[in-house]
Amino acid sequence: MSDRLVILGSGTSFGVPVIGCDCAVCSSDDPRDRRTRTCAVVEVGGSRILIDTPPELRLQLVREGVGSVDAVLYTHEHADHIHGIDDLRAISVRLEQGKLPVYGPAETIARLEARFDYIFDDGVAPPPGTSKPQLVATAVEPYEEFEVAGIAVLPLECDHGGTRVFGYRFGPVAYLTDVKRVPQATLDRLDGVEALVVNALFDRPHPTHLSIDEAVDLAAAVGARRAYLTHLTHRFSHAQLESRLPDGVSPAYDGLEIAF
Repeated sequence: MSDRLVILGSGTSFGVPVIGCDCAVCSSDDPRDRRTRTCAVVEVGGSRILIDTPPELRLQLVREGVGSVDAVLYTHEHADHIHGIDDLRAISVRLEQGKLPVYGPAETIARLEARFDYIFDDGVAPPPGTSKPQLVATAVEPYEEFEVAGIAVLPLECDHGGTRVFGYRFGPVAYLTDVKRVPQATLDRLDGVEALVVNALFDRPHPTHLSIDEAVDLAAAVGARRAYLTHLTHRFSHAQLESRLPDGVSPAYDGLEIAF
C-alpha cells in the first residue's frame, strides 16, 4: 500500500450537519457533506501518526479501520481538536510497553496537561478495574524536524488569529489547519510540497481562519500540485465547492485518502 494521509474529519468546530439546522447541506444525502471535526492520520511504511483528537475520534477511527497509532501530533489546544483525547485509552491499552507519545507546541502541551491532569499526572491512578490513556507528552519546536516511528515530521508555525498553531510536513505532504496567516519561514519550508491540506472557512474574511479564496491563494503561492480544503462549514456543499474551485484544488471530505 502507498504511503498516505487520510482525512478522518473535514468539518469546522460545529461539524456538519449542524445541531438544529435543516439547510440544504445539513440535509444533504451526499456522504461527502457529512463532516466530522477536523482530524487526519498519516501512514508511512506501516507506521501511523494521528493529527489531533477531536470529539468524534472513536467514530472516525472505527469508520476507517484504524486500530492503532504510533504517536499523536497536536496542532493547538482548541476544544474541537483535543476533546476526544480520552478515546486514546483504547489505543494505549494495547501497547505492549511504555506510553503513547504525543507532541505539539509547548503551550498546547501545557494546556493538555492542565485540562486533562488525570491523564498526565502519574500520581492519579484509575480506580481498580478501570483505565486511563497512557500518554507521554513532549513539546516540539517549529522547524526542528524529528522522527516518530520512522516518519520524519517537520513542525510548521502559523497564526490562528493570535493563537499559535502548528502545521506539519511529512516529506511531499503538508497539513495545515486553523490557519489565518502563514509566516515566510513556513512558506519557505513548504517549498516542494506536492500535496497541501489547508483550512478554508467562508467566502468572507474571518479573523482566525483563511477564507476559501485565501486558501486557494495560499495553495498557489506554495505551488503544490494538489491542494485539499478542510475545516469546512455547512455554507457550501461538496459539489458546490468542487464546481467553483480551480484545477488542482478540491474540497476534502471524511475518508479522503491522499496517496504520496
